[in-house]
Amino acid sequence: MIQILHNPRCTKSREGLKFIQDQGIQPEEIRYLDHPLTAEEIKSMLKKLGIPAIDWIRKNEAIYKEVYKHKELNDDQWAEAMAQHPKLIERPVVINGDKAVIGRPVENIKSIL
Repeated sequence: MIQILHNPRCTKSREGLKFIQDQGIQPEEIRYLDHPLTAEEIKSMLKKLGIPAIDWIRKNEAIYKEVYKHKELNDDQWAEAMAQHPKLIERPVVINGDKAVIGRPVENIKSIL
């Protein structure tokens, strides 16, 4: 089952969802702003992504600039921050089993389908 961490108000997230649907796949949508991920779920997702937490952070978000920009946090601390402030999470993220990719650019999604 393909899943997508999705924010329907985000253009890039909508593009990612459409890309998947255009492949004939109806993914499970995880609307992480409505139902925030726990820090443990975020840590699990980081393993699937295979990247450090800082690479999954939206650095243009106000909360990042106001609170986190000049802090050096480890992955566990970033996971806690993302759980508290889900807007920090870069989207969309497409998950297929034990692998995941950030769908920016949307072409990244091809590698996981």
